[in-house]
Amino acid sequence: MVLDGAIKAPSLIRFLERLVRDTGRKVFLILDRLQVHRAGLVRAWLGSRQDQIEVFYLPAYSPDLNPDEGLNGDVKQAVTARPLARSKGQLKQAVVNHMRSLSRRPERIRSFFHHPQFRYAA
Repeated sequence: MVLDGAIKAPSLIRFLERLVRDTGRKVFLILDRLQVHRAGLVRAWLGSRQDQIEVFYLPAYSPDLNPDEGLNGDVKQAVTARPLARSKGQLKQAVVNHMRSLSRRPERIRSFFHHPQFRYAA
């Protein structure tokens, strides 16, 4: 999912619903302590689906422990290696295209978790 603007609890829940539905087995999800990740609506949704999803929160202020940072870096590198996006729509399309290509390359996603700092999640 690519969102315009800040993520809010209903959008996160929509993402989590799709994640659980599309995975077909229990999901173990690592989240940072962004306020929306701990919102009451999100906690209630997670609490009613403990058989489908379990969340582990990173310590506060620990981007060095967040495998998402590897993905963020990969997306930034890929998007800036292409011709400059001239509009928000072009930028969004470049990100979506790269994310789709990553979805066909699970070995690339796994590589983000093999960084020594992220071994806890591998």
